[in-house]
Amino acid sequence: MALNTSAESPLPVGEVSRLIGGWIDRLGAVWVEGQITQLSRRPGAGVVFLTLRDPSHDISVGVTCYRQVFDAVADVVSEGARVVVLAKPEWYAPRGQLSLRAAEIRPVGVGELLARLEQLKKTLAREGLFAPERKKPLPFLPQLVGLVCGRSSAAERDVLENARHRWPAVRFEVRNVAVQGVHAVPQVVQAVKELDAIGDVDVIIVARGGGSVEDLLPFSDEQLIRTVSQCRTPVVSAIGHEPDNPLLDHVADLRASTPTDAAKKVVPDVGEEYERVRLLRDRARRCVAALVEREERGLAHALARPSIQDPHRMIDERAGHVADLLDRGRRCLRHQLDRADSELTHTHARVVALSPAATLKRGYAVLQKADGHAVRDPGEVEAGEALRARVSEGEFSVRVDA
Repeated sequence: MALNTSAESPLPVGEVSRLIGGWIDRLGAVWVEGQITQLSRRPGAGVVFLTLRDPSHDISVGVTCYRQVFDAVADVVSEGARVVVLAKPEWYAPRGQLSLRAAEIRPVGVGELLARLEQLKKTLAREGLFAPERKKPLPFLPQLVGLVCGRSSAAERDVLENARHRWPAVRFEVRNVAVQGVHAVPQVVQAVKELDAIGDVDVIIVARGGGSVEDLLPFSDEQLIRTVSQCRTPVVSAIGHEPDNPLLDHVADLRASTPTDAAKKVVPDVGEEYERVRLLRDRARRCVAALVEREERGLAHALARPSIQDPHRMIDERAGHVADLLDRGRRCLRHQLDRADSELTHTHARVVALSPAATLKRGYAVLQKADGHAVRDPGEVEAGEALRARVSEGEFSVRVDA
């Protein structure tokens, strides 16, 4: 419960320490997991001192236990080992120091570690951190490569030498960190964040040589996995050898089987690129030459056609054909006119021969009454009636005699 204190009525340090001890005593025994960073077994001492550290955070706590408790696991537990401890928190009031009194220590076996990693892998996969669509493509020619590796390690040497052998102009921004042990996770996380914040860094390589499952545990840490998943810069995982498969391989944008393989996948080989450019240039030349040759053949074929060699030939041929048709038309028209003229002359002669005028010229006359009606029957006229007689050369009056 809260205490009522003020500047005028403060609590003594001893009272505060006593109260803290009382609160901690009420916590009871708890199971704690961590990694042993310091181990002190003094000869003849009945108590063993060790430090238990959280690999994912910069937090440590001291642990004490009786020698017989530690001797039960002394053959399989050493500095760097991961253990599970049943301990009761204790508060040492004179120094104001918190520690754990261990009643039982159990080493975390490889099988148990792998089972936990598999469970963590499934959890992160469900969140989509390993999804292929999250993978970012690597640049074709990175100008500045970020490298996270151990100091003076074989992994650093392999990456730098192979990359510069392939492309001498490539530059590196190297961050040397602990790649195993309790300091590995925070240092690797910090290095990745620093490189990701540098705008000129085109790709980040996290490299480490081979090792046991315990040695590679930092690269399966959840904090590191989430940090890499949030990077804007493509990340390449080059941890261990081909069989090794930490969770970093799944979240990284590209997995390399070894640090050497990472250098080959990130940096192109200048000799290979020159050869590829030469092959493409030769291929382009052949394509252009084939295109020009094909067009030349087509042009020569077109120029060889009669219509191109003698463009007026078709016109001349058509002109002769038109002249022939014109002559034929004229002959046909003349023949038609001649036949029509002959038929007209023949018809005219018949008309003339059959006309009344021709009859009158032969001496006949036409008698017409006063109304112009021609007399065809003697009964049509009366005695003394005046008629008109029409002959070939004119007409005259006649009178009917009884």
